[in-house]
Amino acid sequence: MSIRTALILLLITLGTSSAWAAETFQAGAATSNITPPLGGAIIGGFVPFPSTHIHDELHARCLVLDDGQTRLALVVCDLLGIHAVVSDEARKLIAEQSGIPRENVLISATHTHSATSALGQRRWEHEQTADEYQSFVARRIADGVACAINNLRPAQIAFGTVDVPEHVFNRRWHMRLGTVPENPFGTADIVKMNPPAGSPNLVEPAGPTDPQVSFLSVQDVDGRPISIYAAYSLHYVGGVGSGHISADYYGYFCERLKHLIEADATPQEDLSVDLPPFVAIMANGTSGDINNINFRNPRPGKKPYEQMRYVAHDVANQVHAALEPLQYQREVSLAAVYREPTLAWRRPTPEEMKWAEETLAAGRKNERDLSYIYAERTMRQSEYPETGKVPLQVLRIGDVCIGTMPCEVFCEIGLDFKQRSPIQPAFMVELAHAYLGYLPTPRQHQLGGYETWIGTNRLERDASDKMLAELLEMAEEVKAKP
Repeated sequence: MSIRTALILLLITLGTSSAWAAETFQAGAATSNITPPLGGAIIGGFVPFPSTHIHDELHARCLVLDDGQTRLALVVCDLLGIHAVVSDEARKLIAEQSGIPRENVLISATHTHSATSALGQRRWEHEQTADEYQSFVARRIADGVACAINNLRPAQIAFGTVDVPEHVFNRRWHMRLGTVPENPFGTADIVKMNPPAGSPNLVEPAGPTDPQVSFLSVQDVDGRPISIYAAYSLHYVGGVGSGHISADYYGYFCERLKHLIEADATPQEDLSVDLPPFVAIMANGTSGDINNINFRNPRPGKKPYEQMRYVAHDVANQVHAALEPLQYQREVSLAAVYREPTLAWRRPTPEEMKWAEETLAAGRKNERDLSYIYAERTMRQSEYPETGKVPLQVLRIGDVCIGTMPCEVFCEIGLDFKQRSPIQPAFMVELAHAYLGYLPTPRQHQLGGYETWIGTNRLERDASDKMLAELLEMAEEVKAKP
């Protein structure tokens, strides 16, 4: 062989090797601390109150995937919800700093009820300018994604599920005729949210539950864990100390799973290799009507954090046990579709406006006067524009489909998406890119209850049907992408 021929073959080999390396699937993960200073208002109840103690830190947990052509970022924040301004600002920073297109970044909240608000000082206002904490969260999300990119390395991925039904219960109940209490508007609902536990008047739940934990497990090519991104349809657990900031069971799950993964490491592992730490991530599935209370057989009272820790550890243990049979893939393609369809906002009827005006004129009876609170919310809802844009997103990660909605989504909507998605397997993540209230189905609207009240529910009554149809169309589009 001549020297010239040998050089040509070498160049061809190097070129092929370089092209292969550029398209090798890679993954990286990182966390970014988003704990606020003490004194900020903790939201989740009807009356916000100031934080006085940080029980456990809040984080933005970030996973970046790269197939050589497309790069995705998945971020879950330990927050009750995020206003659209936070997602918009974070994705703008990520695009500028890290080069990931805005439509390729998924940002969602867990729905912990023990976190300072990232929904703004006037959280019911649709149009906002970011306040100091919102800007801080957006910046820290972008930093977390940048660190995850720094941690990118050749990887492999697997999808798994495990059913954990013992912690999820539908919280909307049919009750015996005449036993559903009057709502704040002075009218009757058919179902009751969070009825008296153990009551003899309970008839049956008004909807299903989804017991399945869906998860993506990511390892490097040597089998060392990088991250697990999971979703479970459980609203939150609660039971925190007074004035405490906490990530709720989502944070406990992540710490427990990290402990289990680290315990799996072999003693012979090369300690000279400085690898980034494993990052566990728990997103909220579709839990708008699901919580951790067994209304038929209520549990006895527990100490602060006891139930939260029990649920988180059990779910983490079961996810960990489900890892063993997984088959990992190194050839993975990625795709994303992001849309903002226009939907109508829920508008008060003339009767509701008259009621709200009269209720406000009568004055507030006490701090927790629900009629007064909902009269205020009704008036604020009347100030919304006729329509608004709703962020929806679909990601395809290999053969797996993730759909998102910016609401507290009823469980049956998530189950419907799982069944009808043109890409299988599929699952949904709620509270993504914005916080637009609860999302009941039209059938659930007819039953009434807290989640359907104006002010709690902000979108038109058939919004769930329109959003699901759009999401399925987007899934078809992302399926067709090469």
